[in-house]
Amino acid sequence: MFVDKESILLKSGDGGDGMTSFMRYKGVANGGPDGGDGGRGGNVYFVGDRHKTSLLEFHFKHKYVAGNGGKGEPNNRHGKDGEDIYIGVPLGTVVKDSESGKIICDIYYDGERHLVLEGGSGGKGNVRFCTSRRHAPHFSQTGEKTEIKKVILELKTIADVGLIGFPNVGKSTLLSKISGAKPKIADYHFTTLSPNLGVVKHYDDSFVCADIPGLIEGAADGAGLGIEFLRHIERTRMLVHIVDISGIEGRDPYEDYKQINKELKKYSKELAKRPQIIVLNKCDIYGADENIKAFKKRLNYRRKVFTVSAVKGEGLKELIDEIMKILSTLPAPKPIEHEEFKYEKANPTEYNIEYDKEDNVYIVDGPIVKLLTRNVVLNDMDSLAYMQKTLKYYGVIDGLRRKGAKDGDTVIIGDIEFDFVD
Repeated sequence: MFVDKESILLKSGDGGDGMTSFMRYKGVANGGPDGGDGGRGGNVYFVGDRHKTSLLEFHFKHKYVAGNGGKGEPNNRHGKDGEDIYIGVPLGTVVKDSESGKIICDIYYDGERHLVLEGGSGGKGNVRFCTSRRHAPHFSQTGEKTEIKKVILELKTIADVGLIGFPNVGKSTLLSKISGAKPKIADYHFTTLSPNLGVVKHYDDSFVCADIPGLIEGAADGAGLGIEFLRHIERTRMLVHIVDISGIEGRDPYEDYKQINKELKKYSKELAKRPQIIVLNKCDIYGADENIKAFKKRLNYRRKVFTVSAVKGEGLKELIDEIMKILSTLPAPKPIEHEEFKYEKANPTEYNIEYDKEDNVYIVDGPIVKLLTRNVVLNDMDSLAYMQKTLKYYGVIDGLRRKGAKDGDTVIIGDIEFDFVD
């Protein structure tokens, strides 16, 4: 089964908690604090892997979690960092944020690595809270907790040339004749259910050719295999438009040609402007000669047309020569140009104050709540004093005054509730 679009859940590792510890061993009287910091949580990376060709594995596994950081240890020892995870994806995979739809990264080269989620910071041990006035802090900081993010993976095949056309016009047969590819070939529609790639040799040069599953009327709106495979044409540098000129299926070859171009333009105007070669296939079948003349006449001889028989291999050398000639004039392939989206960590000092008139309480919300929750131990006076100092330093106390808080008013910060003292 070929899968080219999946959504998965990612979570970087939580930071390890800092340690609250004091020196206790023979020969050291009144030993001071020696609690170490917690370890960093593991990061999440995407890595390009040329050996992968589908997103099938993500159809069965939807959640990827990096390792959590280890807890700090006595004797000022740092906790172990969480294990990073590296998610291998096929070349051409575009990773998007599910909520905004913005592109996080475009994995284009083999071995290319992108950091998508950073692990949480480790908490500080109690030794880090020592000051000239606080010699023995009995509190430490918990590790930073991370959130689950949902991303969308889209595979857009990387190829120089895309073979397009209606079903059963001979795209797979042509690919098998000009390259070493062995696509499934049969005399019925939609034999090709996924893009097939083949490398075409031309003297000392070569190019990659993709057999794109057949398009039909309404493909840009999802008919047939629709946009599921139109996305695979987006990366190609040029298109080879194959038309069944024999007319044995009762369709008008020229109308087929017009309809495919109409679908391309409907899906993407930029794609419709891509350099295109017209190839009339099945020229060896009786009656094809008349159809060729009629096709060229309706085309008004505006464009060069190649006549081939993919089955017999006739006309293929001239076609490959022309493809190489056009490719030599086109810019080198490159990843999608995009404004890179990053999951930014919130500023831990930001806050918002709301007054609940019904309950007569002031509620402090925002990232600063997480910062205080990590640092404050309610049953420790030193920890509470640290909280008061932090609130004053970052302007929360002044903000409460501006909101109208007075002595004795109730203030709620996360799970912490206290009386305001001005």
